[in-house]
Amino acid sequence: MTEQSEWRFSDDRGRQSAAPRPPRRVLAYVQAGATLWDLGIRPMAVFGSEHDGPDPDTAKTGTLPLGEVAYIGAGGSLDAERLLSAGPDLVVAVSYGGGHVYGLTPEAAERLEERVPVVVLDVGQARTFGRIGDRFALLARSLGAPDRPGAEREPAAARERLRAVAATLTADGPRVLALSLASPERAYVARPAMWPELRVLTELGVQVVEPPEGPGVNWATLDRAGILALRPEVILADTRAHAAPLEGLWGLGAPPVPVVAWNPEPLYGPRDHARFLGRVADALEAARAS
Repeated sequence: MTEQSEWRFSDDRGRQSAAPRPPRRVLAYVQAGATLWDLGIRPMAVFGSEHDGPDPDTAKTGTLPLGEVAYIGAGGSLDAERLLSAGPDLVVAVSYGGGHVYGLTPEAAERLEERVPVVVLDVGQARTFGRIGDRFALLARSLGAPDRPGAEREPAAARERLRAVAATLTADGPRVLALSLASPERAYVARPAMWPELRVLTELGVQVVEPPEGPGVNWATLDRAGILALRPEVILADTRAHAAPLEGLWGLGAPPVPVVAWNPEPLYGPRDHARFLGRVADALEAARAS
């Protein structure tokens, strides 16, 4: 082992992983795998969470080439042996705080870590979107991602465009509501301050509606009347597979306001982030014109 070839990385739990050379067979939680792909690293396989099924949720996979990247399952079907059967030399997972490995049972995570390096990155509310993105970028570079001069130009331009659009709006709108529909009669409405990506929108001047106070740290649970009382003029709709179709909230008709596909487990690569900001800017312009 030499200084030049040795690979080391300290994750957000403060644990350091090491290998004689940068790992090449990366198994990742699907959010992490799609983010790494946008940063220039192709994982060899990804896994889902307890919310996912036997097939990958394409709302979470971004531009990940699913024909080339294996999906090995999710939730209760995952144990250490199944994860290790893919032959990884590194596992990249995420945490929402406290070091818990999201998507795996504590037992599976512990047994996995006894056999292969595991890097856990914190994507929880305590981190800014930019900080999370920086950590993924640092990991990708350590794994050999090529330098991409100007990679930040696209998201920087998207942020400036969204800021400019927001600056042209009145103080009363358009009102943006982020939600995940549970049924035609009930939805979980996001509390903006608890979601790093939604905080980016508010920092850029977008009026993301705050739901009423009550139980629920990240979400407020509202019925149809409560949602409509918030007077949404743009909706960020959870498009993950386990969320109900948004059309159900208005019966069989399409929503009468612009809708932006929103993945509450966002991808932190620059191109994916720029695409989302662009879609929000488009929706605000459409709402303003209506």
